[in-house]
Amino acid sequence: MVVNSSPCQLKLIPPPCSALMAHGVWITLRLYMKYQLDFEKPILELQRKLEELRRHPEANSMDISLDDEIRRIEKKIEETRKHVYSELTPWQRVQLARHPKRPFALDYIRAILTDFHELHGDRLYADDRAIVGGFARLGDRKLMVIGTQKGRDTKENILRNFGSAHPEGYRKALRLMRLASKFGLPIVTLIDTAGAYPGIGAEERHIAEAIAVNLREMMLLDVPIIAAVIGEGGSGGALGIGVADRVLILENAYYSVISPEGCAAILWKDRAAAARAAEALKITARDLLSLGLVDEIVHEPIGGAQNDPETMAATLKLHLIRHIDELSPLPAEERLRLRYAKFRSFGRFLENTPAPAAEEPPTPDNPPPAPAE
Repeated sequence: MVVNSSPCQLKLIPPPCSALMAHGVWITLRLYMKYQLDFEKPILELQRKLEELRRHPEANSMDISLDDEIRRIEKKIEETRKHVYSELTPWQRVQLARHPKRPFALDYIRAILTDFHELHGDRLYADDRAIVGGFARLGDRKLMVIGTQKGRDTKENILRNFGSAHPEGYRKALRLMRLASKFGLPIVTLIDTAGAYPGIGAEERHIAEAIAVNLREMMLLDVPIIAAVIGEGGSGGALGIGVADRVLILENAYYSVISPEGCAAILWKDRAAAARAAEALKITARDLLSLGLVDEIVHEPIGGAQNDPETMAATLKLHLIRHIDELSPLPAEERLRLRYAKFRSFGRFLENTPAPAAEEPPTPDNPPPAPAE
């Protein structure tokens, strides 16, 4: 998090264009430019033009006032933003889900929840910092929150293992979920991981078994469970904390059995075909909702959650409150029945009826059947 001492504060991202007139604007623009994606270049060019106009007003044409020219460019920026972000391809949404300035689990926890007390360790091996969790309050509602956490820089990414959990991370998550069940607290999970860690040590400590146990036990917990995919939802690493009564997904997040690059490397022998794979995998929020794999899309500010983290957090908070209030009054037996039915209904396929076999012409070895008497 970067904050300067001027009236224009830099939080997770630079402020929007209307705030660029504050002191420190050039630093703001350079930070914004640093994390631009390829499809955002038209927006960047207009922002550069606007910044140059403000830094060198004497270069403005005398045919139109400076204020009018600034308003015209600002209007053009907003129109371009709406156009660009309304026509994103699946691969572009994957890129937004991986944006380095996108809010992570702890960002949402600090913005949405109060009285957060983080709990550590799986009581078996170690504390995995890629999984965070603990007791917290959502308004006046007590709950347990668990999330996968990435890092903002190299040092933190090493600490968090780039958001890819070891077996002890999933066992820690299960320990916290059992603790929540013991005290009758709802569980909220925030998913943002490219997948579970595939290293030798993780295999030696049985990563597959740890995830499988979580799937089984989460299906049986008798408290409300709400999962929200806030960025990447990669494979079993996401599903290990994703068995829930309600599964929400942010508009530019994705949920997939494999990354687009991994899929492209397997099917087309070329990771450069990732965009094609993203289209084929049907991993975007809209696709997942149409397939019944998620329950609700949480809409993001224009340009993604990183453009307005405060608004994004407030929106997610409203969705979490509503779903907790809807699930809490249900009897535990009814919640378990609905949760089981939800996951049993997953999966769609098309079955072609085989064409009838062609009759073979009669031969001495295969005479025609005798007529019925």
